[in-house]
Amino acid sequence: MAIAGALVAIGFLLIAAFLVFSEHRVHVLGYLPYLLLLACPLMHLFMHHGHGHQGHGRHTGNKGPSPMAEDRRND
Repeated sequence: MAIAGALVAIGFLLIAAFLVFSEHRVHVLGYLPYLLLLACPLMHLFMHHGHGHQGHGRHTGNKGPSPMAEDRRND
């Protein structure tokens, strides 16, 4: 019984979303470039995990100093 109610609710939401999108298509498409710009920092956060600064050789099992540390010592 709960599954039937959920299916009816999903169907109602899909129909409502279609009607709202068809009536306000111009407004929705006008904000699309801004949504792409907003997606860039979110993708950066979620896909790169915030560029953690825990060290470069941590995940590879590399116990030695990083190549950047070697360059700094040579300068």
